Amino acid sequence: MAKIAFIKTPLSALGGFTLSLIHDLGKIAIFFCKGCLHIFSFPLQLSKIIQQLHFIGAKSVFVISLTGVSTGMVLGLQGYYTLVKFGSEGLLGAAVALTLIREMGPVLTAIMVTARAGSAIAAEIGIMRISEQIDALETMDINPIRFLVGPRLAASLISFPLLTAIFDMVGIFGGYLTGSVLLGINPGVYFTRIETSVEMIDITGGFIKSLVFAAIVATICCFQGYYTHKRSQRFGAKGVSLSTTSAVVISCVLILVSDYVLTSFLL
Repeated sequence: MAKIAFIKTPLSALGGFTLSLIHDLGKIAIFFCKGCLHIFSFPLQLSKIIQQLHFIGAKSVFVISLTGVSTGMVLGLQGYYTLVKFGSEGLLGAAVALTLIREMGPVLTAIMVTARAGSAIAAEIGIMRISEQIDALETMDINPIRFLVGPRLAASLISFPLLTAIFDMVGIFGGYLTGSVLLGINPGVYFTRIETSVEMIDITGGFIKSLVFAAIVATICCFQGYYTHKRSQRFGAKGVSLSTTSAVVISCVLILVSDYVLTSFLL
């Protein structure tokens, strides 16, 4: 009996991709919910959370500060030569502060932490998966999601807003270095414009974004590492490298997409 060949049309390919995407999104959502629940399950894993706070938060302060001061100085330079055309260089402080607090602070902080800590999280959990350490945890009746994901998710939710605040403050100082020290804008005018222009809703919006980005980065990086063995391309060291790359790329893309969505609601 002759076999009937199945021709994959573009429409069927699109349908398969859509179903696969919905399936993956559902798995990630369930993974995130389990991680959140295990943060508050007893006994609390305070020592592991503090350890991850040190790794994700404290060890990221230098790179966040360096990125923040560089970004603030560039914003000060570009903003000055834009505003001076309209005779409004006195508004430089407000322009730098609002740009950092509303947009660039949360976004660049999340991207830098993803590059430094998120990639390490995905690689670490991926190596634990291929070396069967996660299987050993399950054999000993230890919930791997509670043990591996919960502390990292909790530490990210605490660290990201604090790192964003550091980025904003250092960035504003960087704008001051360029605008006042190098270009001669009165420091009193610079900081007075910041005080009169920045409102609490701007700061709150930046912190809301940082919390959403924290949930995205921690969930995606842990998820990619946790399911390294499910990758169809490769297993072993190659699978870990692919999972790490996917974790960073997907996290950065979702940060940018969610930033637009959040901005449209917060404005």
